[in-house]
Amino acid sequence: MTTKLQGGSVTRLLLNDRGGRWFLATLAIATVLVLALNLLVPESSPLHVSTYMVTLLGKYLCYGLLALALDLVWGYCGILSLGHGAFFALGGYAMGMYLMRQIGDRGVYGNPDLPDFMVFLDWQTLPWYWQGFDQFWFAALMVLLVPGVLAFLFGWLAFRSRVTGVYLSIITQALTYALMLMFFQNDFGFGGNNGLTDFKDILGFDLQADSTRAVLFLLSSLALIAGYLLCRALVNSRYGRVLVAVRDAESRTRFLGYRVEHFKLLAFVVSAMLAGIAGALYVPQVGIINPGEFSPINSIELVIWVAIGGRGTLFGAVIGALMVSYAKTWFTGAFPEVWLFALGALFVVSTLWLPKGLVGVVGPVLERWRTHRQQPALKEVADHG
Repeated sequence: MTTKLQGGSVTRLLLNDRGGRWFLATLAIATVLVLALNLLVPESSPLHVSTYMVTLLGKYLCYGLLALALDLVWGYCGILSLGHGAFFALGGYAMGMYLMRQIGDRGVYGNPDLPDFMVFLDWQTLPWYWQGFDQFWFAALMVLLVPGVLAFLFGWLAFRSRVTGVYLSIITQALTYALMLMFFQNDFGFGGNNGLTDFKDILGFDLQADSTRAVLFLLSSLALIAGYLLCRALVNSRYGRVLVAVRDAESRTRFLGYRVEHFKLLAFVVSAMLAGIAGALYVPQVGIINPGEFSPINSIELVIWVAIGGRGTLFGAVIGALMVSYAKTWFTGAFPEVWLFALGALFVVSTLWLPKGLVGVVGPVLERWRTHRQQPALKEVADHG
């Protein structure tokens, strides 16, 4: 079975993976440079990168990993999920529960067995679903398992019932909205509308220390690189070719004998786990996790990141996440009332004039530049031939 990929010269560029190699090299160099300017350059120097900026960049990298997770299912499988923020938030809550258990008797109420919000609500014992979160390995396992199991159950039911298109998108949005309402309840045991906060340390290291912030930034960068390599390996394999066939002609792919729901389900579960990892790295850097992370608007904003960067390119989705996140930081500081209008305008522009995103604009330009550079050499060979 052969399938025509979308994108023309852009696709050839991506299949050769030159863009991916440039992306990984740039990310690695930028990470080393930021860490060097933060740890080795004195604070009095204008070249010094502040800890605040390191934390902000680490948060952007987490968003990049989240965008990468969505691009795997939307760009290559055609599943437009409007609920990926739920998997991100669940991974964040799993890490937040571990960080809350590490506070011990250093909380406001000094209770070593219960988080402060439980003491305030007059809880007498720790709920059973909080057991085990005093161990980092257990929390790390839950970061993967909770989003993964939810994605498996949801995907198995949806894909087995052949729910597709806008109907699937609406259901995913309903999922994250239902979880948001659930986590807002004080009786649910996750801090209600205040969420989880006032974290002290992680694995015995002070979360406010500059060195800890630098390590979290490094881990976020490594997670993004590992996530990219995993997704690239998947989409470049035979499995990835079938995924693209499912995206472009699902009925035909099913007719040829492929169990389409199995291919979709695996991509959806892997994507949810990557989103959970992004949430787990995000929480210790921002210092809080609350039900607002489940808000459907966050998942919609995630879709805009991928659309602007370039759907079906992986690294384009990450670039879109980094650029839009930076724009949000600048706009909300300089012109807070303008940001939502600017975000809407970005989405309209990308939909009408940049259907392949920024990569769709840059890709053909690089292709023509590379061809132009090769023309003298080809002409010389032809003349001597």
